[in-house]
Amino acid sequence: MAFSPEVAAAMPDQGQLNIPVAELQAEDLVGRKTIESGRHLARQGRWSELSRQMRAADDARESAPDGMPIADLLAFGARADVVLAVEHALSDWKALSDYDVLCGISELEDEMRDHEGDPMIALVVALAHIDLAWAWRGTSTGTKLPPLHQSRCAAHFDRAAAILPKCREAAPESPLVAAADCALLAGQRKSNIRVADKYERLITLDPHNQRHMRAMGTHLLPRWFGSYEELEVQALRNAARTHEIWGAGGYTWAQFDAIALDPEACARLDVEYFLEGLRDILRQRPDQETVNMLAAYCAITIQNGRGLNEKADEVRAQIHEAANWLIRDHMTELHPLIWAHAANGFNNSVRITSPERFAARGHRDALRAIGDLFREELRSGMDVTFTPSGLHLSGH
Repeated sequence: MAFSPEVAAAMPDQGQLNIPVAELQAEDLVGRKTIESGRHLARQGRWSELSRQMRAADDARESAPDGMPIADLLAFGARADVVLAVEHALSDWKALSDYDVLCGISELEDEMRDHEGDPMIALVVALAHIDLAWAWRGTSTGTKLPPLHQSRCAAHFDRAAAILPKCREAAPESPLVAAADCALLAGQRKSNIRVADKYERLITLDPHNQRHMRAMGTHLLPRWFGSYEELEVQALRNAARTHEIWGAGGYTWAQFDAIALDPEACARLDVEYFLEGLRDILRQRPDQETVNMLAAYCAITIQNGRGLNEKADEVRAQIHEAANWLIRDHMTELHPLIWAHAANGFNNSVRITSPERFAARGHRDALRAIGDLFREELRSGMDVTFTPSGLHLSGH
């Protein structure tokens, strides 16, 4: 891991806060390079090579430092030109009138026909349709979509639903295909769909990846396909199923995003078990990416929505306190991008125009949170220094 020079935060008191900062490039490079690789292969028409790389990464369950599957990043790169062009056209009605929104996806469909029977290429096309469905759904600020948007959104979801069964048949053990199956849930109009079953299959195929458990919890909220009761039951079941890997952490991951989004879900949380899960997660993943994510979540993300539910606020306060031991006992370096994402509730759909500015905001948020934590020490004139071997407090 590469570092920028150690940063000393200027505190309005006598002591100094010193913490090494992981370079933005080192943290973000894997994801960006992988996306660009997928984009390059698609632009060059090297679809067989793209498929080979996706399948290898999927089989090996490879992921970037933030948990994003490498195969998923390659697939995103491969469809990015098509999806971004439509998103741009939909954001500007003049551009939309000058642009054929079906042209790009038609070319992807042609590639799928040219590589019949290849589940990875078919999957890129299915995921592109899901992205385009979201693009059409997401352009209206009103509660009701215009008829054209409704029909286009439904058509793209339906086309993805028609493609995916062939992918499942050709690659039944693929986490990437199972994850796409779960992503398709957003377009389902059937009320009897068993969301938990689809996620259970995905988590069984790739139990080490926390992103799947977090997505399951979000989709089990009442605003999507579940209920508060089902969220709790499935979080407990997830902990039992993944206990050998995560301990109680399976419960924590399933509740992680759901309780940040929904005050009632937060109020109903078994907070002691959730906190036990935080410790078990760190035993499994003591790396600094995980430490920073959990610390930022407890310090910042869980504070969103305060004041809406008294019981939830009590739960938030207990989780917020966990930032203390996470930072004091486990942190050795600062990852600004992770802290920047924490302010958005780790919302992956947030578009980042300038990673440098985004990281700078995260840097400020982190120093403020850590400074608050060590306020007494800093006021008494002590220097607070994070080192690879742990925290050092020293007087002048």
